[in-house]
Amino acid sequence: MFDPAPEHPYPDGHRPDEAPAPHPLLAPVLGLLGTWHGRGQGEYPTLDADFTYAQEVTFSHDGRPFLRYEARAWLLDADEAPLRPSARESGWWRMQPEGRVEALITQPTGIAEIAVGQAAGGSIDLSTSEVARTPTAKEVKATRRRYTFTDDGQLTFVHDLEAVGQPLQHHLSALLRRTA
Repeated sequence: MFDPAPEHPYPDGHRPDEAPAPHPLLAPVLGLLGTWHGRGQGEYPTLDADFTYAQEVTFSHDGRPFLRYEARAWLLDADEAPLRPSARESGWWRMQPEGRVEALITQPTGIAEIAVGQAAGGSIDLSTSEVARTPTAKEVKATRRRYTFTDDGQLTFVHDLEAVGQPLQHHLSALLRRTA
């Protein structure tokens, strides 16, 4: 018979409103956990002009060896006021032994990336392994993403891009600070 109030209703022993203990494989990326906000600069040869943007990045976990990743950005005007939404991404970082990372990153523009890399000493370096696109998405062949976090609450982000006939080159960089 179904017991509507079992002694341990949650299989992992914690309630959904309690933060689970991080999985040991998350050790090299624990410094990323939380929400980060900041500003960045972007450029690419196919764009008419360089641009400034605001960015928010959130990393979370549910006790398993995965990081949930979500990022969103807004283009800013000369007075740093938001003009309109810009990039948006979500995905998962699958942590492996010895700090290896396998990341699945999707974008609403029809691009899905699989990136692989390494997390060590407060930095994570990810490079594209595969890119899948919807039929109408722009051509993206490769990316490289580098994240570096410090004990004083800063996260730097650098993104290189190979797209629309251009070789892999610098596209974005941002300085983010952890929010409370």
